[in-house]
Formats: sequence, structure tokens, C-alpha cells
Amino acid sequence: MDAHPLPPRAAAHSLPPDFAEALRQAISRRGLSLARLRAHLVQRGVPVGQSTLSYWQRGVRRPELPKAMAAVRALESVLELPQGSLVALLGNRTAESARLMPASFADLRHGDSGPIADRLLSQLGAYPSSNWYNADLELLSVHDTVTFDAQYRQRGISTRLVTRSRKQGPDRYVTLYNGDEGCRIEDAALHTAEGCRVGRMRRDDGGNTLVVELLFDRVLPADTIHVFCFEIRDDSGGISPGYFRLFRDQCASYLLQMRFHRRALPARCTRQFRTREDAVPVESADLPCDVGGVTSAFFRDAGPGLAGIAVEWT
Repeated sequence: MDAHPLPPRAAAHSLPPDFAEALRQAISRRGLSLARLRAHLVQRGVPVGQSTLSYWQRGVRRPELPKAMAAVRALESVLELPQGSLVALLGNRTAESARLMPASFADLRHGDSGPIADRLLSQLGAYPSSNWYNADLELLSVHDTVTFDAQYRQRGISTRLVTRSRKQGPDRYVTLYNGDEGCRIEDAALHTAEGCRVGRMRRDDGGNTLVVELLFDRVLPADTIHVFCFEIRDDSGGISPGYFRLFRDQCASYLLQMRFHRRALPARCTRQFRTREDAVPVESADLPCDVGGVTSAFFRDAGPGLAGIAVEWT
């Protein structure tokens, strides 16, 4: 049985500034062996070797961000530390770690949905080996607003992204949409607003996946901020279980808002972050829904993984 943990607020104040020492103290307070700690991480969909955990707590190695972001976030959850407390001790990403290849959709999605997404992306030349793929754009901020109708179905998603070019050359962004179960993906439509226009589009016939190329009006110079917006309209699915955005790389700031029909308010909304689609949530917290039928979830340094809101209806 795990030992009684120190209250999170007290634990945060007592963490030393060195990551290895902080991790070692947190493990000791929870009374966990490294084998037991590893089992907790595996349950959350983050397999980390016992030897790696030993190296981290002894200071022989340090987790490299963003590659190890999911593991460090899961450690905070298992060790009952405040969100971001261990991440903060690792500091900003180094130039070397920032060049790490983002995770593939197959790494983050379960079943056939990951390979399907990668197949559609490859048809646009947007595979991780591509020079211009989204890896050259740093996500500074994403704001999604999802609307629902009176039949508990998703009607549409409007998105605003704030990006920074990591080097000279990005001139497009590729976005992927997965409709709710039962949707007719051939009827889903994407409309652009400022900062981009629709390029090539690929759909998974008979499935629920849509991939769209959003073209910019110029080639971005290095270290340039670019803001663009678009909306996906799709009300063909069944009762919605909520919405989760998949992040292949780290995103500094993610805000998700849901607007419900006044005659179809949810019974419960839960903010969640998962390292994989089929993993136990690393973070989970109930959210209020205001009198206007709006609920909001904010995520700092989200990804790699899936961030969103799970919805339960009456």
C-alpha cells in the first residue's frame, strides 16, 4: 500500500530546485519502490524503464523535453505533486530537444485510427520526414470553441492558432479532424478565416478522418509570429462524448471552450489530459458549466498527447 503523501501544496513548497533531488524526495514521501512507480506509469500509458527512473532520481540523466514531457507529467500525477512542478525544474527546452521529431499519430492513437491518419497525411507529403511539415511551426497558443445542438451532437469547431516559425520556410499547416462516431466525413466542411486558405484535402472514405492543408499567403521568415483561423462544420455524428485535441508536440497554451444548447445542457464535464487515446488520464478535474451553457478548460504546456473535455449527458 502506498504511504500517505504530503499534501500537494506543502510538497510544492518543499521541493528542492534540483530535479533529481526533487524526484527522489517525492518518491520517498509516497513510499513507492521504483518497480511500483513504473507500474503506475504503465497504467497511465507511459512506459518508462525502471533503470531510466533510477538514472533520473540519481541525476545520472535528465528527461529531455518535449520527448519526455508525458512521462514527467505522469510522474507529477503519480507522486501527487502540483501540475508543472517537476516540469519547471527542467527549465526551457534546449535547442537540441526542440529539434526532436514530433510523435506520429500512430504513436498517440489506438487501433486503426493512427495508421489511417498517417496514411492520409502521407498523401499530402505531410509525413514526419517532410521538410515543411508542422514541425517547423511552434505552437504558442490554440483556442478551440466547440458548439453542440439540442440533440447532444457536435455542430462545429472554430479554431484560432498562434504559431512561431522555427526557421525560414513554412508556408502551410496541416490539420487533422476526427468526427464523432457515426459521422459522414464526406459531408464535413472546412472554412477558413484570417491568415490561411484551403489547399489539398483528403478523407477516409467510410471512416471519420479528414486531413486538410491550410496555405499561408507567404513563406514565413524565421522567428515570425503567424495567426490563422478556420472552422470545421460537421453535425452528422451521434451523441458526442466530448472533444480532445491531439498534440504531436508541445503547445504552450491551449484553451478549449464548449457552448451547449440551452435545452441540452450536460450532466458533467471533465477536463482531461491523456498521453495516448487509450490511456488512463494523467490529469482529470470536473468543470463548471455556467448559466449560458459554456464550459472552459485551459492547459499549459500541453502535449505530446490528447487534451480535452469529456462530456456526460443527462
